[in-house]
Amino acid sequence: MVDTRFHNFAGPAPLAALLTAVGLSADDLAGDGPVIDGADELELAGPGHIALAAQLDYRDALRATTAGVVIVSAELRREVPAGTIAVVAKDPFLSFVDVLDHLYPQSTQATVVGLLDPHEKPFTENDVRLGPGVVLGPGVEIGRGTVIGPNTVIGAGVSIGRNCVIGSNCSVECAHLGNGVVLSPGVRIGSEGFGWLDLGRSNRKIPQLGRVIVQDRVEIGANSTVDRGALGDTVIGEGTKIDNLVQIGHNCRIGRNCLLAGMSGLAGSTVLEDSVMLGACANTTGHLTIGRGSVLAARATATKSFPPGSRIAGFPAVEAGAWKREVATLRRLSRKTNSGR
Repeated sequence: MVDTRFHNFAGPAPLAALLTAVGLSADDLAGDGPVIDGADELELAGPGHIALAAQLDYRDALRATTAGVVIVSAELRREVPAGTIAVVAKDPFLSFVDVLDHLYPQSTQATVVGLLDPHEKPFTENDVRLGPGVVLGPGVEIGRGTVIGPNTVIGAGVSIGRNCVIGSNCSVECAHLGNGVVLSPGVRIGSEGFGWLDLGRSNRKIPQLGRVIVQDRVEIGANSTVDRGALGDTVIGEGTKIDNLVQIGHNCRIGRNCLLAGMSGLAGSTVLEDSVMLGACANTTGHLTIGRGSVLAARATATKSFPPGSRIAGFPAVEAGAWKREVATLRRLSRKTNSGR
């Protein structure tokens, strides 16, 4: 669900009016159709929501959705469940972005200036300590015992739990932080994710309308960044520790007690299950799952999903034993080639 504490909502709109505004039409729409009171992911959408199913990867989620309306490709039209209105579009992604821009106008500006009454004072519990130059936006909530370092900016509507330590020169927007969270200096939480359509031509921005949820006892190292979700949430599970200079893309889901070493990076919609460890400079290409208890070695790049308990290395990443055998084979071939000169 798009959190209207952070993102401007133009208000509920009849489906017929919404589709007309963006140049779309729906099959068998009676009258004005249902009132649309927001957009959401297929898995979370309810009867008043509009959602997207653009390609075959969405099939299972589409079959199970309870969304009132879904924008779909022609090949997925038959998968739309009874009770859900199908809007068939030539380019579902672009059409859905048109809808989002209509429902949530100026979404980027909204996160910068805030949506709440500028006179609404932040709320802080007892024993909150603020360094020089700290800026708290309207509607901010901070739990007791939390310390915030100099020149840090906490955006409108953000909530921060108890006994947190927020370093100097951090920025936090579109986010909710749990208890005992530690952000080292320079951390950026809730910035826009990197999402574009019509690549290399118009580079159409995909609105970034989600949040960041940081659970209890998470620690994030200096100058690391965690992007907010495109529509849902980017989530970091309790007890996870993230080193310096780490990039977490939009809609990533990181489980409990994971460890991410310095300069590692997760592309959008990566899922790390509980207790996953990433070595220095390890990466994922996004839209994949690394199973519980797996280890991704330093500099490895995962381009596909791996089951729980995997030991992964190389580029593209494979099972670590297979990677070691490949490296040994290449070395033997190299020696033979050099000795034959």
